[in-house]
Amino acid sequence: MAVAEAQLYAKVSNKHRSRGTSALLEPLLAKGFPAHIAQKALVATGQKTIEDAAKWLHSHCNDPSLDDPIPQEYALYLCPTGRLHSRLQDFWKESKRQCGRNRAHEVFPHVTLCDFFTCEDQKVELLYDILKRVGDSFSQNFPPSITLTLHASPSYLGFFIDDSQANVLKEFAVAFSSEASALADCHVKPSLKQFHLTLAHRFYPHHQKTLEQLAKCINPGEPCQWVAALYSRDMRFVHYQRLRALFQYKPQNIDELMINAGDLIYVDPRQQGEVSEGWVIGTSHRTGCRGFLPENYTEKAHESDTWVRHREYVFETASRSSTKTEKEPNVKLNGEAHNLSMSRSVTSVVSLQNAALRRGVLVMSHGERVDQVFGKSWLQQCLTAEGKYYRADLNFPSSLPRRKDSMKQFECDPPLSCCGIFQSRLIGEALLDQEVMVSYVYSSPALCCVQTAQHVLQGLKLNQKVKIRVEPGLFEWTKWEASRAIPNFMTVAELIEASYNIDTSYRGNFPLSSLVPSESYEDYVSRSSAVIKQIITACPNKGKGVILIVGHGSSLAPLTRALTGLPSRDSGDFAHSVQKIPSLGMCFCEELKEENKWQMVNPPVKTLTHGANTAFNWRNAIMED
Repeated sequence: MAVAEAQLYAKVSNKHRSRGTSALLEPLLAKGFPAHIAQKALVATGQKTIEDAAKWLHSHCNDPSLDDPIPQEYALYLCPTGRLHSRLQDFWKESKRQCGRNRAHEVFPHVTLCDFFTCEDQKVELLYDILKRVGDSFSQNFPPSITLTLHASPSYLGFFIDDSQANVLKEFAVAFSSEASALADCHVKPSLKQFHLTLAHRFYPHHQKTLEQLAKCINPGEPCQWVAALYSRDMRFVHYQRLRALFQYKPQNIDELMINAGDLIYVDPRQQGEVSEGWVIGTSHRTGCRGFLPENYTEKAHESDTWVRHREYVFETASRSSTKTEKEPNVKLNGEAHNLSMSRSVTSVVSLQNAALRRGVLVMSHGERVDQVFGKSWLQQCLTAEGKYYRADLNFPSSLPRRKDSMKQFECDPPLSCCGIFQSRLIGEALLDQEVMVSYVYSSPALCCVQTAQHVLQGLKLNQKVKIRVEPGLFEWTKWEASRAIPNFMTVAELIEASYNIDTSYRGNFPLSSLVPSESYEDYVSRSSAVIKQIITACPNKGKGVILIVGHGSSLAPLTRALTGLPSRDSGDFAHSVQKIPSLGMCFCEELKEENKWQMVNPPVKTLTHGANTAFNWRNAIMED
């Protein structure tokens, strides 16, 4: 840019600068904050208001990195708004529901103009000025509408931008990067590869057809106003996972992290190896503090959830593009034309596809067992000197079912706790609320699984209509049996005598005698694969209906991955993942009969999360000093 032109711009923009960052910075300096910390707070909040920056400073008062001179990373994205953005968000939601998360879900819909680069805090305002100036100079040349063409491959799905229009966008990106590099002393690289808007990335190949079908429901000619937006992220946590707190957690120990519902947490996967089961160590995005927190208080968040949106330049093209789509287009779905004016979201369109719902398979782990609360010696706590059972705690069942052999067999085949019974009924009631139609129920021969199936059916109000098929092949990986022997399970006759609604006509695919102690991981995976296929074959497709399978934490991955055609996990990864599966953890698979395959989707009900309730001794806690 010529010197004279730069001087002229400085005069014009002087008013903007005087009410911009400097106007925000001065009140913070007046409060006694050092300049570098005040600028850090402004940058971290997008330099919007004094109140935002002051709140950030208050939250980060104990942040050990507050004085660290670490700049933020910035990226310039071209983002759609309006109806096209709504359609893309619908696709995001539905693709996640049907096919699970993929890499594209980590970031909102966008076209990358300039990838991430660093900029010193005190020079960020220059980026804002450059964005406005370059935007003004290109506003007249910006395409009145952008032509998007769907492109698909086994690992990528997205819209490519027409070359002639992409060239204008590239010129805009080059102009921004050149001025930012010169004036803000940043090393900015414009994106010069094929301009695209990603819909899905790094997904399983067998999901490609489903994702393509969903993408074809998006009309790329929808009215859209494009916005060039500047985002920032904390460069220290680029390769970390993000978690979102579901509940507040107040630390019980000095090394634990205080979190509020909605807080975002950075977690480094490499640091979790030595952490106790059920806990993670992370850094709070809100406070900058680090510590341990319970993992079941969180859910996975998206990468861009922690990004900050700074300034944007709106290209005024909405009026011109809106005239191009006065009539709603017809979209072909499964060979039939459907008018989107009758259904303005991808979810509604997809409901046409699912009108005649296929079979579903709901695999769940059993409810809370007594030994998970009271330890392996739980039975000793409940036996009198005469060997009779009594209820030593309200979480023990009121009675144990009769069995012909010794009561000690319950040590290797423990029942549900009272909380486990409540959990199971609650899940059944939730399934009833969602109008889930369970047609068949299969259970591991373990007593806790049979009881879980029974109480889920009671919650569904189906305990008199649907019988439980006890399938020995669903028992967990026998290598994990502490006794190194297969438990003596209750017989079908004993279960019926105890009022469990067992299907006496069912003959298991794997007899009990076929279960071998300390089987190899490969044998367990092979057994799981065989039993799920035999269950599917034995349950005819009579339209809408769900097959409920109650097993163990180790059951979820082998059964569902075999059903959906995914390879088995590595044995080391498998053991680690099973430790994280809670009581009544669920996976749901849905049949795509027209494609002769199954896909994993979100379960029909939410998971059940609750805290621990330890034993209470009033004498020790209240009376003793």
